[in-house]
Amino acid sequence: MDERRATQKLFNTRATFLKEIMIVGIACNVKPEELKDLGLDEEPPSTGVPSGDTYAEWDTASTIRAVASALKTRHQVEILVANTDFARKLDRTRVDFVFNIVEGLKGMFRESLVPALLEERGIPYTGSDPLTLALCLDKARAKQILAYHGVPTPAFDVVDDASDARRLSHFPMPAILKPLAEGSSKGIYDGNVVNDHAAAERKALELLAAYHQPVVTERFLTGREFTLAVLGNPPDRRVLPIVEINFDALPKGANPIYSYEAKWIWDTPEKPLRMFTCPAKVDAELKARIEAIVLSALKVLRVRDWCRVDVRLDDRGEPQILELNPLPGILPDPRENSCLPKAAYAAGMTYDEIILYVMDAARARYA
Repeated sequence: MDERRATQKLFNTRATFLKEIMIVGIACNVKPEELKDLGLDEEPPSTGVPSGDTYAEWDTASTIRAVASALKTRHQVEILVANTDFARKLDRTRVDFVFNIVEGLKGMFRESLVPALLEERGIPYTGSDPLTLALCLDKARAKQILAYHGVPTPAFDVVDDASDARRLSHFPMPAILKPLAEGSSKGIYDGNVVNDHAAAERKALELLAAYHQPVVTERFLTGREFTLAVLGNPPDRRVLPIVEINFDALPKGANPIYSYEAKWIWDTPEKPLRMFTCPAKVDAELKARIEAIVLSALKVLRVRDWCRVDVRLDDRGEPQILELNPLPGILPDPRENSCLPKAAYAAGMTYDEIILYVMDAARARYA
């Protein structure tokens, strides 16, 4: 009898997931200065004195409105700002499903907190699970797993303290240094590419002090760089057209990386940098090799529903995985350089279709 009741409960729960019209909560972080633009009575987070890139990963009001507009074509929508009151909001709103784009603010598991709360409450959601989000945020752990499974990724070392920084005297140059667990180019400035060991040690110490987390030192690859967006799940993953990053568009003397300056300072809607070519001009053989290692990386790290993956060629022209972003940026304005929407537009999709594709892919997992 107990087994029959459990089976019926599971059936009823799955039927709820597949309701034609659901209450969908958009779990999000909104840049503090834009909260009022959404008509939300929310207190900005208290973080002391923020640095210039503190909220770089958080979404704009225009992005939240665009996501909500897409979802409202099929569902009722609630905006759930992920702050310290988030768990109570979940219990109060009784949403059927959550569209998760929360980046979080503090700690190594900041992207995992919301999915963990949702799983604890049995609420289905879009995107990857807490473990995958934590692994992809930790650049070193992700690279270790990729390397173990034979997915090519540049050689690297992790700097935890000053003694580790001194050990960089043995690391091959040139190198690029990055905070271990940041996205949206936070902490990756033009000067993070170094050509000698003294500069590597100085940069490592600077990043340790500024971001209070380990620093990944990675062999700097000198070849072309691409980013590839993928929607859906096996066996129906949709690989979008490859985007190439055009470093010739950067100011004279800038290092060939998509740095914080390139993403947030030099590139503006008024004076856009022509940073991207989509579809990238690659032959069929290179395209196949890039797509193959990207799909391998997604499988190894168990990424769900959507992702954007950064790839760079080494000096032999072989593609290697730089990092994965299972919570990709989705700025709706085509004038802004947001790579997943850019790739989707090149594939003939609209913004609404991007959001609904991800939503449908997530719902299918629970069916």
